[in-house]
Amino acid sequence: MPIIDPHAHMISRTTDDYEAMAAAGIVAVVEPAFWIGQARTNVGSYRDYLSHILGFERFRASQFGIQHYCCIGLNSKEANNEALAEDVMAILPEFATKEGVVAIGEIGFDEQTALEERYFRLQLDLARELDLPVMIHTPHRDKKRGASRSMDIILEHKLSPSRVVIDHVNEETVREVTERGFWAAFSIYPHSKMTAQRMCVIVRQYGAGQLIVDSACDWGISDPLSVPKTAMLLAEQGISADDVRRVTYANALAAYGQSGQMREADWAKAAVDQRSRYDGNTILRGGQTPRVEPTRN
Repeated sequence: MPIIDPHAHMISRTTDDYEAMAAAGIVAVVEPAFWIGQARTNVGSYRDYLSHILGFERFRASQFGIQHYCCIGLNSKEANNEALAEDVMAILPEFATKEGVVAIGEIGFDEQTALEERYFRLQLDLARELDLPVMIHTPHRDKKRGASRSMDIILEHKLSPSRVVIDHVNEETVREVTERGFWAAFSIYPHSKMTAQRMCVIVRQYGAGQLIVDSACDWGISDPLSVPKTAMLLAEQGISADDVRRVTYANALAAYGQSGQMREADWAKAAVDQRSRYDGNTILRGGQTPRVEPTRN
C-alpha cells in the first residue's frame, strides 16, 4: 500500500531516513515551511531556506524514489518579529508560485498574538489570490481556542474548508474541525501530540472521510516512519484496508491535489537515478555504486 507523509520537515532528516521511508512504502512527502529551531535574523536566511526546500531537498528525496512537495509560508512563531515578517511577506508570492508548491503553510497561531493574527490573515488572502490550499498549525498551548479562532478567521476570509488542512488535531479539537468541514490532520509523535493507538480510536469514532495522518518529523525527537507504523497498527486493529488507505494516502492526495501540483502519476512511474547531480553535487560518497531504476518497482 503506498503512503504519503503530508507533513515532514525533511531538511532536518538524514539520508538514512529517506531510505527507511522509501522501504516502508512512502511515495511522497509534503514539507511545510516552519521554524528552524532558532530565530532567523533577516529575510536573506528565509530566502535561502525556502530555496533549499524547493530545490536541493526535492532533489535529495528524488534520489530515493520519493516525490517531494512544499508548503510556503511565514510560520506563526516568527510572525511576532514584525520587521522580519514584513520582509518575508514581500517575497512569499515569488516562492509560492514555484513548481511543487501545494499549499500556503504551515500558518496559524503560536502564542495567539495580534501580530500572529495579522500575518495569518495576510497569508490567507495570498492563498485565495493564488488559488492554493492552506495548511494550518494549531498551537500547542490553549489548542482548542486557537483551533476555533483559526477556523473562524478562515471562514471570514471566504476560504472553503475543503481546501484547508487543520494540523496537530487531537481529541479536544477533532469534533469541531470535522463538523465544520475541514480536513483534520494528526501528527503521530513518540511522546506528545498524538499516538498511533489513540489514532485507531479516532478513526473508529469519526470515520476516515476527513482524517489525515502525518509524522511532522523535524529536528526534535520525532519519527519519520510514524505514518507507515500507524497504517500497520490500524490494519492490525481491524480498520478496513480502504479506511487505512484513506487516512495514510488518499485524503492527503485529495487535499493537496487541489493545488494542481500533486498527482498520483508523479510517483506511479518514478525513476531513481543516483548518477544525477544538483549544482554539481551528488548524495553518494566514497565510490558508492549509483542506484539506477528506470521505474518504480
